[in-house]
Amino acid sequence: MSQLAGKTIIVTGASRGIGREIALKCAADGANIVIAAKSAEPHPKLPGTIFTVAEEVEQAGGKALAFQVDVREESIVESMCAKAAETFGGIDALINNAGAIALTDVESTTMKRADLMHQVNARAAYLCAKAALPYLKKSSHAHIINMSPPITLEPHWLANHVAYTISKYGMSLAAIGMAEEFKNIPISVNALWPKTAIATAAINMLLGETGMKQSRTPAIVADAAHALLCTPPGKVTGQLLLDEDILRDECGITDFKHYRVDPDVEPLPDLYVKPWNI
Repeated sequence: MSQLAGKTIIVTGASRGIGREIALKCAADGANIVIAAKSAEPHPKLPGTIFTVAEEVEQAGGKALAFQVDVREESIVESMCAKAAETFGGIDALINNAGAIALTDVESTTMKRADLMHQVNARAAYLCAKAALPYLKKSSHAHIINMSPPITLEPHWLANHVAYTISKYGMSLAAIGMAEEFKNIPISVNALWPKTAIATAAINMLLGETGMKQSRTPAIVADAAHALLCTPPGKVTGQLLLDEDILRDECGITDFKHYRVDPDVEPLPDLYVKPWNI
């Protein structure tokens, strides 16, 4: 039996993309998945809602709770955690996957957009962890994963999109700090980031069809998140991991070519990642 069978996992931003892929991967192990996202109604341009993913989770072998949430709203996040615990008997893991992105420079980034990225990225990861903490403390297999990058202070990664970088680095700093604060409970807290571009709506928006072909599928991030969730609490914690790192260390995978969207195209390195060993 998988270590995730019967475990309850909250995934924010789970109506599509990487969040959906993580939900389905864990559902295949018999986990209870809280599909937490804003998308309760079909989007005119983007696939998926919390309800369509809930159906997919059930079909994959898990149990589902679709919960419409704005991760900026404290009362709604607290209600989400309470409902998850009421429905499934507790909370074992939180995946802070919801995100906002605008790769714009200081001059052209409005404060409304800067505030949105801070609230949906750094602040929401903190809020969701805080709201889930009373339930995670009761779990024997507690994990928090923030979908955020390794921190490098090279000016190249800070320039041109300062607001976005600050918001994502905030998530990574939270992972380091919370891992230390929660180490005696224990709750594992880590950050996870793709080594390459991932074929999602964000990449399609930023780089178009060419960028999609130069990407890996969301499955590599889902497989990495799954492997991380399967580690005993406290074994891996306080780390800023790339998807390849955890798959190599925990699963022994060394060839990642099968994750490419186009087998013949070398994937692009993602933001904050040096372009080697791809």
